[in-house]
Amino acid sequence: MTLLLQLDAVIRSAAVLLNDIALIASLAVGAAAVAAAAALVHRWYTREPIPRWLASLFGGTPAAVYISGIGLLDTITDPTRAADVFEPSTMLLNSTVLVAAVAVSPAGRAVGDRVATDVFAFAGTSAVDAEVGRIVRTVGRVAAVELPEDPDNIGDIDGYDPVPRARKEAMAGKRLLFPRRLTDAELTDRLVTRIKEDYGIGHVDVELDEAGDVSFLALGRRVAGLGPTMPPGVAAVAVRADPGAGASAGDAVQLWRTGEDGAPERVVGAELRATAGDVATVILDESDAQRLDRGEEYRLLTLPSDPGAEHEFTSLLRSADETMERVTVELGSDLVGATLGNLDATVVAVRGADEDEAVDAIPARARELAAGDELFIVARPETVRRISRFAAAPEADDGDGGDSAGTPASPASDSADDD
Repeated sequence: MTLLLQLDAVIRSAAVLLNDIALIASLAVGAAAVAAAAALVHRWYTREPIPRWLASLFGGTPAAVYISGIGLLDTITDPTRAADVFEPSTMLLNSTVLVAAVAVSPAGRAVGDRVATDVFAFAGTSAVDAEVGRIVRTVGRVAAVELPEDPDNIGDIDGYDPVPRARKEAMAGKRLLFPRRLTDAELTDRLVTRIKEDYGIGHVDVELDEAGDVSFLALGRRVAGLGPTMPPGVAAVAVRADPGAGASAGDAVQLWRTGEDGAPERVVGAELRATAGDVATVILDESDAQRLDRGEEYRLLTLPSDPGAEHEFTSLLRSADETMERVTVELGSDLVGATLGNLDATVVAVRGADEDEAVDAIPARARELAAGDELFIVARPETVRRISRFAAAPEADDGDGGDSAGTPASPASDSADDD
């Protein structure tokens, strides 16, 4: 009889253990499924993988709800079992359930993210706009824009550093989806923003034809460093100095050192561009740069003057989407006889064909253009390209095979092309 009782106890313990294992496995599978669903929704909405901690939080929620719900239900049905939750076996089971749910959440996250990317790829798109859902794609309320399949058809914007070919190959042939409700101008702006954000491009020049296909695409990296902001005849030099706490880029400074007789000696005047600890980068004439000694430690005297207008203009231009280019009005072009008011761009200066004529800064919009005029234009790259096309001579414009978007009737504005 004792043997039978022991055998029955073993069988009961094994049954309880199997039930606990089944409970842990089922809750772990449920946690993985919830984490996978959260990863899929997050990828669909944000186009980025869900953070690991967030997936673990979603995965552990079903287990926590089950444990709390069972404990509360047992307490309501039988108040005498309220203390059972603090038994070692119950606490061990609950802890194991939570640990298992959190442990399998990363696997569910990986599966859900993979399913989301595979679904998007099966739908014929490598990148989906965050506002476009599966239901919207099913009923066809989207506009698909396909980038050129050949990387050689993606050009470079004049005046900017070229984008690496590997970046062009990564984006070649990609099909981007956008809401169909967008106008032509909004679609172009959204496409430019997507390319910049998804591929880390500084400047994008794109044209869409009437069918919504890309007829022209050129890229450019954002200009970095001091070189593009330095006029001819000057040099940038890093010196050991002690700029004041209030010194900032663009301040006019003087470099001083201790002379042979121990008295302070002024070396050169310069413009402060950057500081890093006891090292300062200054801009000065090339001839004055020869007077600086690499091993010398200087003292900087900041002059009481505001930064020059040219420095403020350069700082603003480097952070904006616009660029500054020179365009020459050629003989027989469409711009001969037109006024500056016809151009959808900011013309900051005009240099006439006569070399003795002074540069007209901030010219009146009523000024009439003549052959040989040189325009200094601040505008987006696509606008500069259109104005350059109109400023070219007829024979040069006829031979331009890249004008696939057609020549508009007037260079007045970009909106005229969209209309």
